[in-house]
Amino acid sequence: MENRGVTRRKAKSIKKFTNRMSARLMFVFAIVLALMSVLIVRIVKLNNTDGVRYEKKVLSQQTYTSSAVPFQRGSILDRNGTVLAYSEKVYNVILDVYYALSDEKYSGPTKKALTDSFKDITEKDIDTLYKNKASSRYSIIKKGISYEDMEKFKALTKKDENIQGVWFEEDYNRKYPYKTLACDVLGFTTSGNIGNWGIEQYYNDTLNGTNGVEFGYIDSDLKLERDLKPAVNGNTVVSTIDANVQKIVQKHIISFNKEYGSANMGVIVMNPNNGEIIAMASNEEYDLNKPTDLTPFYTQEKIDKMSEKKKMNILNKIWRNYTISDSYEPGSTFKPFTIAAALEENVIKQNSTFYCDGGENVQGTYVKCSKVTGHGEISLTQAIMYSCNDALMHIGLKEGGNLFVDYQKFFGFGSKTGIDLPGEDSGILKSKDSLSKLDLAISSFGQTFTTTMVQMAAGFSSLVNGGYYYEPHVVKEVLNSSGGIVSTYDKKLIKLSVSNATSAFLKNALYQTVEEGSASGAKVPGYKIGGKTGTAQKLPRPAGKHLVSFLGCVPTDNPQAVIYVVIDDPQKVAVQSSSLATEKAGAILKDIMPLLEIYPAAQSKTGNKAANTKKADANTSGDVKKNTENQNNNTGTQKTGEEPSNGNEGNAWNYEENLDVLPVEGDTSGDNPSGGSTPENNANQGENPAGEGN
Repeated sequence: MENRGVTRRKAKSIKKFTNRMSARLMFVFAIVLALMSVLIVRIVKLNNTDGVRYEKKVLSQQTYTSSAVPFQRGSILDRNGTVLAYSEKVYNVILDVYYALSDEKYSGPTKKALTDSFKDITEKDIDTLYKNKASSRYSIIKKGISYEDMEKFKALTKKDENIQGVWFEEDYNRKYPYKTLACDVLGFTTSGNIGNWGIEQYYNDTLNGTNGVEFGYIDSDLKLERDLKPAVNGNTVVSTIDANVQKIVQKHIISFNKEYGSANMGVIVMNPNNGEIIAMASNEEYDLNKPTDLTPFYTQEKIDKMSEKKKMNILNKIWRNYTISDSYEPGSTFKPFTIAAALEENVIKQNSTFYCDGGENVQGTYVKCSKVTGHGEISLTQAIMYSCNDALMHIGLKEGGNLFVDYQKFFGFGSKTGIDLPGEDSGILKSKDSLSKLDLAISSFGQTFTTTMVQMAAGFSSLVNGGYYYEPHVVKEVLNSSGGIVSTYDKKLIKLSVSNATSAFLKNALYQTVEEGSASGAKVPGYKIGGKTGTAQKLPRPAGKHLVSFLGCVPTDNPQAVIYVVIDDPQKVAVQSSSLATEKAGAILKDIMPLLEIYPAAQSKTGNKAANTKKADANTSGDVKKNTENQNNNTGTQKTGEEPSNGNEGNAWNYEENLDVLPVEGDTSGDNPSGGSTPENNANQGENPAGEGN
């Protein structure tokens, strides 16, 4: 059957891949492969011959920043310009491990040069770096080398061009040229220029500067260009410390502890006319260059057995500044403050007299005087001279608790002085509500509350300088790196504490105390020295341990220096007497007064003062001349008897203040010593009985 209307589609012819086409394709592939081979060969050749140049071309499009340029921490000077602390420029050795390994001929000579130049770098150390940090471009392998050592190494690199990958960066090490001198005042630094204790910590921001930055780039000629933003160095701090006086003070502390020993000992020498601390030291001196080294205090065997916590506790005790951070009951050195408050408020007069019969019954507790047989009738001056607790209790009870506490605070006790050192304590006072009549009686001669040495020195300075209370401080001025004055720290008057009349009376009474009273051990021939002794019973009272002290000034007619010596629990002594501190204060003053430009004055005749003293003494009990004081059986405290006369036999009686004797807690038998008078009009003062305070 014929198909109508159907159109057949012609089949499309398929081209075959002929041999000619295959040949053409192979030809093209061969050309491409040849070109690639040529290109690869060229790249390899360029990398070997001009790789560094092309690398610089890449770097020329980039900016890089190197390590920071360290600042130099400011120095600390004494008042005369002696350098007590400074930062010495040193150099850290840096190894570019990657570059040292970039060529076999570099690694060996570089390792040998490092081990030969720096004895504490071993081949093993370098091999470890080569193995574990092969790609490192910055590895510190030694810190703090000198400029001379750096130059010696650089000389090696000039002789052998295969020493590669070693360079040096600047750094600074803190140095203390006098090691232990003024360690309590200076403090030290740790890594990163962080101050610890002392001036280093308090003035850390002042001493520190700002790091600089060194950066560079590759210029159009492919040369490495460097630019530097210099560091800003820290400021220099000029302290109030006199290095020579400080050295003498520390020498005397060492000599005392070598001969006797003590739980602690502190000395402050201060200018009463502006608050400047001239010297400040305590027991545990340490090398500021090696502040964590315990070998001066313990054997290595003991150190090895210590836990890290124990080591740190010991170090904190060593670093602690006893003169500002520790509080204690001051004892009789507080008596001038009690008397000053009473004079200022007209509770007593300068010509007031008191009768000491050896003790006072307060709220059922018999509190004895340091002279248990009694001083008899004495003047206010003699109350200070003989350290009569009886008279002081009479004065304190007449003041009353509210007035007494107000004046404690007014004289700066119970609060920080504001001295420019870290770690200052404020001490503890009894509140008005908790101060019983017995507490008040005992507080009048410096017990039941705690103070710090710097509080006592600052307050006492105001009593003898005419009544001006200056804030104590250890820094005079701050200088920039060029020597220009940035700031000064002049005397800062905080308050007027007492009248000039009260100050004049106290200076005379304190002078008489050294000349003819309980503080004769502080005498220095040719000088007018005034001061007060103290012997405070420590808690627990029955333990029989004491803190002895002397607080004085020189010269008394125009005080230029105040000295305060405290010895906590003196060891290897028959009696823990205040004479230990008094004699030490006299020895220190003898050595330092020429350095302070305090010169001997013509010996003043005691004249009427001596005559009045003898007249008053004639009214005391018959054994006053012997000054043989009884031993307290309950506390085991021995009375020391008459003080050596220092060549003044027959002219005046010398009294040794023995103890600020207190009742043992809970004892109302009257057998326990404490000081006080027996004022009839004090019977109604105070309400609640209380034992010893803190």
